Amino acid sequence: MSTETNNRYSDKDLAEFKAILQDKIQKAEHDLQLIKSAYMNDFDNGTDDTSPTFKAFEEGSATMSKEANSALAIRQEKFIRDLKNAIIRIENKTYGVCRVTGKLINKDRLKLVPHATLSIEAKNMQ
Repeated sequence: MSTETNNRYSDKDLAEFKAILQDKIQKAEHDLQLIKSAYMNDFDNGTDDTSPTFKAFEEGSATMSKEANSALAIRQEKFIRDLKNAIIRIENKTYGVCRVTGKLINKDRLKLVPHATLSIEAKNMQ
């Protein structure tokens, strides 16, 4: 019994993938909020009463941490956007089709990387 119909996943399969994607979006948005709140609260414990050398070190560390959190937030926002784009592909019934080969992406790959747009075959060609 094949899940392919005209080189696309069945509506039942698409519904299953949509549930996986919605769950991942919810978790990713929660993680993004944690990252943003960590960014806002970074080094809120002042160093006014410590030595000038330590204060300079602490400020440098705070800058690095804010940059790291900012980079994390940007990556997380892109991940959420990719997941939401996958839901659009589900609604258009083009989800799971490799954008290079036009073949169906393996179901196991999509369960692990539900926003994938390339089959392993196409990924290896890069």
